[in-house]
Amino acid sequence: MSTYKEFHRRSISDPEGFWDEQAKLIHWHKPFAKVLDYSRPPFAKWFVGGETNLCYNAVDRHLEDRSDRNALIFVSTETDSEKTYSFRELHAEVNRCAAMMQSLGVDKGDRVLIYMPMIPEACFAMLACARIGAIHSVVFGGFASHSLASRIDDASPKLVISADAGSRAGKVVPYKPLLDEAIRLAKFPPAKVILFDRGLDPGMARVAGRDLDWVELRAQHLNAQVPCVWLESNEPSYILYTSGTTGHPKGVQRDVGGHAVALAASMKHIYCGNAGETYFSTSDIGWVVGHSYIIYGPLIAGMATIMYEGTPVRPDAGILWKIVEKYKVTVMFSAPTAIRVLKKQDQAFLKKYDLSSLRYLFLAGEPLDEPSHRWITEGLGRPVIDHYWQTETGWPLLTSVPGVEQTPIKFGSPSFPAYGYNVKLLHETTTEEVGTGEKGVVVIVPPLPPGCMSTVWGDDERFVKTYFETIPGKLVYSTFDWGIRDKDGYYFILGRTDDVINVAGHRLGTREIEEAISSHPAIAEVAVIGAADQLKGQVPVAFAVLKDPSQIESSAGRMKLEGDIMKTVDQQLGAIGRPARVHFVTLLPKTRSGKVLRRSIQSICDGRDPGDLTTIEDPGALQQVRDAIAGKA
Repeated sequence: MSTYKEFHRRSISDPEGFWDEQAKLIHWHKPFAKVLDYSRPPFAKWFVGGETNLCYNAVDRHLEDRSDRNALIFVSTETDSEKTYSFRELHAEVNRCAAMMQSLGVDKGDRVLIYMPMIPEACFAMLACARIGAIHSVVFGGFASHSLASRIDDASPKLVISADAGSRAGKVVPYKPLLDEAIRLAKFPPAKVILFDRGLDPGMARVAGRDLDWVELRAQHLNAQVPCVWLESNEPSYILYTSGTTGHPKGVQRDVGGHAVALAASMKHIYCGNAGETYFSTSDIGWVVGHSYIIYGPLIAGMATIMYEGTPVRPDAGILWKIVEKYKVTVMFSAPTAIRVLKKQDQAFLKKYDLSSLRYLFLAGEPLDEPSHRWITEGLGRPVIDHYWQTETGWPLLTSVPGVEQTPIKFGSPSFPAYGYNVKLLHETTTEEVGTGEKGVVVIVPPLPPGCMSTVWGDDERFVKTYFETIPGKLVYSTFDWGIRDKDGYYFILGRTDDVINVAGHRLGTREIEEAISSHPAIAEVAVIGAADQLKGQVPVAFAVLKDPSQIESSAGRMKLEGDIMKTVDQQLGAIGRPARVHFVTLLPKTRSGKVLRRSIQSICDGRDPGDLTTIEDPGALQQVRDAIAGKA
């Protein structure tokens, strides 16, 4: 299979033969009897009857060949600390943590909720759960109490593992008060809480009989040897609640065997990561990228993985590249948001460090605009691969596959469907496939490949209704994203189907207008929403961050720049895409994972409640939106 097209075609026409080969990339304690059981659509069971363990594949199987090689590299610019663990040291810490859990009655199938900052102990806890067959549910550190309580009630954890505090941009975020309030609100509170005290919140209170100290408990299990619990491939490995969920939380459930195989295959074919090298993802373990490509994926591949606590610009805009140089990173994964933040900084930081070890930079999380894609590619002098996936898929859905074939990169495009994904673009009303250059809903014809969500935790019916019954008359998985495919087969993601702007009957994706505005040389970042309009139904409204705010210090300068931007949109999309207003702000409202809160911006523009803001990075950003609309900015 020398070309991408042949590789992908075989994965669709002969999925059992294809995935049988990929399954050889991991260790099986017991061979599987059947590659795929699709007797109950849309539920797919992969590697039926096979027994394996995620922790064994990530840690134990590397002890013979690379026990003293780096496995986990912790870097915190928040606490100015670094620590490296070899595979042998990681194995010992995971065994201690597994013994700690077992001493508290945690067993196979029990849930453990992990509410921690980006510290090594969070990694130990995740791997320890996988080791003993417990199901972990990682909740983003600092998540608000009400949202945390709803996740506790949905997962019913026997144990919560947390810390005194995290830190973000130099500001301490106490976790314990949030956790205490969440447990108070929860209908099904955990029996025990393990706390890792970082010394960031000296006043941390402890609840007698419930709260246990990590260090004291660890000391009781220093020499622990906990055997791996072998799990049938389709047993659950973890639950991850989708960010921005309101009301009853939606827990994405992942299996064991399919997850391990999908990650191992992606490390080989997509990321081109080799054992003994170093992988650096700038994400957080509270998000799916942190699960797949900070913890499990790189370790399964025998790579060292970097766990970073910090921002892209602190202490300066060169910190990420400094880490690449120091640890000879070969593969890096970040978000378009981080690149747009760096784009506002001095480009000299891109040239300051030796990046000769770096083969690829991968970007995902939200659509990557063409100007930012071009800027970072030219700045690094390395291939920058945009790829598209979701919490639900667990690994890339659209991507270049350089481990199979080095296909040309098109700026702003996540390239092609990854192997295993039978992707279609469907017309929203006729539900037929659209033609070249036509906009359609991105869907996947089931069965979903290994590694994708197996169901919604505790709610099979919701899994089917949410993902497979939105396209009338067709059993397909909807991504809820618009896309187009060009004449060369490259895909472009245009934004959520529910973020579409309907202007006088013309439907416009926010991505199209954002791309046009981003091409203006003054713009660093932009978000476009559809605001209610009595005449046209909706009109596009843009909120833009400038590279140089001094351009709008006068009202005349502001008006001129706004007019110039509108002309740019006119030239690229025509008058139909022209925003009614371009408001200038110094930052956009975003979640801590870097996603722009477009729906909240839209709600404010329409005079509605902005909704659940538990994940917002800086509440002041929404106030800037309000001030801009009110004419105060």
